[in-house]
Amino acid sequence: MRPPPLTPSEASRPAEAFPAHTPAAAQIFTIVLSHGPLTRAEIARRAALSPAAVTKAVRPLIELGYLLEDADDEHRRALGRPANLVRVDGGRALFLGVKVTGDEIIAVLADLCCRIRVARRVPLGDRRAEGVLATLSGLVLELLAEAEELGAPVKGVGIAVSGDVDRAEGLVRYSPFLEWRDVPLANLAAMTVGLPVTVDNDVRALTVAEQWFGAGVGLADFALVTVGAGIGCGLVVGGRVVSGAHGVAGEIGHLSFDPAGPRCHCGNRGCVEAVASESAIVRDVRAETGIDVADAAQALELAHRGDPGARAVYARAGAVIGRAIGAVVNLLGPERVIISGEGLAAYDLFAAEIKGAFAASAFGAAARCDVTTCPLPFEEWARGAAATAIQSFIRADSRDGRG
Repeated sequence: MRPPPLTPSEASRPAEAFPAHTPAAAQIFTIVLSHGPLTRAEIARRAALSPAAVTKAVRPLIELGYLLEDADDEHRRALGRPANLVRVDGGRALFLGVKVTGDEIIAVLADLCCRIRVARRVPLGDRRAEGVLATLSGLVLELLAEAEELGAPVKGVGIAVSGDVDRAEGLVRYSPFLEWRDVPLANLAAMTVGLPVTVDNDVRALTVAEQWFGAGVGLADFALVTVGAGIGCGLVVGGRVVSGAHGVAGEIGHLSFDPAGPRCHCGNRGCVEAVASESAIVRDVRAETGIDVADAAQALELAHRGDPGARAVYARAGAVIGRAIGAVVNLLGPERVIISGEGLAAYDLFAAEIKGAFAASAFGAAARCDVTTCPLPFEEWARGAAATAIQSFIRADSRDGRG
């Protein structure tokens, strides 16, 4: 049974729509959001627009309080006259970000600059859509109360789910950890919480956050590889987050490097995920050592104590991850690959194998790609969901996230 819709307070009820009525205005606001504060001349240069076009786009955003303009003392001294910097007022609006796992829901209340103001985590006892919506409803009520104290309107909700997710339709086609198929989550959640809802794949949502607010700011081409319960990859090509024609671009966890390898949950054999995911590592550590480790934490502890069988399992996982990264770099030529996810707790055990396998598989100049790590707490996945809600709010005509 679906929980009843919430009745939002005045603080949480959406006020006026975002006033970026043109693609140029949305572009300018996004530039300031990711790179600001900036002078109007710097905005014009980055956007490749005339100063008049920038002024036309900026004026209504300033009038409604989304942008602020402050005198910059450094520019004043350098130029001998005042130079105003345009910046986003992060407190002008708030957004909820929700990451749904098979075991818990992590939710954050973030401002317009995607800074986390409040975070909550609750266990998930019922993985069915009805159970998730009921738990989500309670979390949203808590965070709306927090929003009232902050005094800003909540403009939208982003929900991140692993698996095959169609953002444009708000549909979870398949989520292995939740055991969902064809769940119209965006519509169900919007009816439940009474706010606009954006639903996206969790890795792609995290990629949006890194592109706009994190390690990918300023990069036109980069990849985010996540290691943990699954092996995922978010792609940014030409400044756009790539979802592909069918919404499953970047699924490097299901590249098969060994047709005779272990069976993957997708049905194929030898997938990266069948070798390098946490569940695969636990399985192989048990087989190699004869020790009945209960979970990934125990497998990691055993390896860190120096058990040769456990360390060999992590080395194999690193090698296959490195080959997968090499495949991504050979195909797309990104400037940077960012490795993240909860699996980074084991990075010291497979870093050398990742680097070695990447170097061996990367072709020619592709080996110059910067491969770096970026540890992120689990709340960052929920922040990624909030980033998709911010993106949808700013780019109302680009709800599929590819704009």
